[in-house]
Amino acid sequence: MSGEAEMVIRAQSLVKRFPGVTAIKDASFTVERAELFGFVGPDGAGKTTMMRMLAAVMKPDEGEIRIEGVDAVARPEDMRRRLSYMPQRFGLYEDLTVDENVRFYSDIFEVPRKLREERSARLLAASGMQDFRNRLAGQLSGGMKQKLGLTCALIHAPNIVLLDEPTTGVDPVSRRDFWRILHGLCAQGVTIVISTAYLDEAERCTRLALLHRGEIRHCETPDALRRKLPGQMIVVACDAPQLAPVVRTLSGLPGMLGVRAVGDGVRALVDNQELRIPQIDRALIAAGLSRAKVERVPTIVEDVFLALLQREAREG
Repeated sequence: MSGEAEMVIRAQSLVKRFPGVTAIKDASFTVERAELFGFVGPDGAGKTTMMRMLAAVMKPDEGEIRIEGVDAVARPEDMRRRLSYMPQRFGLYEDLTVDENVRFYSDIFEVPRKLREERSARLLAASGMQDFRNRLAGQLSGGMKQKLGLTCALIHAPNIVLLDEPTTGVDPVSRRDFWRILHGLCAQGVTIVISTAYLDEAERCTRLALLHRGEIRHCETPDALRRKLPGQMIVVACDAPQLAPVVRTLSGLPGMLGVRAVGDGVRALVDNQELRIPQIDRALIAAGLSRAKVERVPTIVEDVFLALLQREAREG
């Protein structure tokens, strides 16, 4: 991490309660300038509550949030020009065209016409939307709506952008384009905080806060998180009908630290790849599963998060 002068968000001991539930429990973290910081966790983990508090549209019951040195809890009105918040359901007007939506948000933030035209042309070109400027927002695909929403959120050139699960329900190609845009913004000095339930997207962040049941369990770079997981990962590639038999076979072997089925095979965390792979091969053949193929693979953030949940389930 770089020096204190580059710290743009500092959250300390945040707590948020709703009737019958504590949504955020004693959460502390920092975000640096030009960082792509991610909150990752399942539905109900507290991601949206956290983003709303950072956007100063919801006050924490306890704790402090300082954004670029300003107390965001005591002075929420000062956040308007410092950051932009794109909630899960961004307020596009479906009976307005792409250009009209951009103009509407420009007017809200009092962006001069010349600046609006320059910025909208650049942003729409970056997102591949320049050929759809006269199309009604209601006629856009889900991915195009999200890219239009991001354009509207960026039209006043904020220093910080908060994005709450912006790629939920978006097709894979649009998701890839969206992340390309985000990395380009960070390269220009924009700080981005994003929440996502897609664990594969978490790999694209510079740092991650793993959020579960309102608590930040780990806050590290993806590489540092992967190093926290003991053991090594293998995948047994197999057909769908073989998934359950392979899981049963592996679960009974020594050295297995975790076994789970995925779309096209079984991921297994083992204590030692060199020692266990020959044992797995023999066990699969003995079980009549000789067509299943064992491969060494790197650990991913999803492995770390699911191992955390499995450990908590065992301890609980």
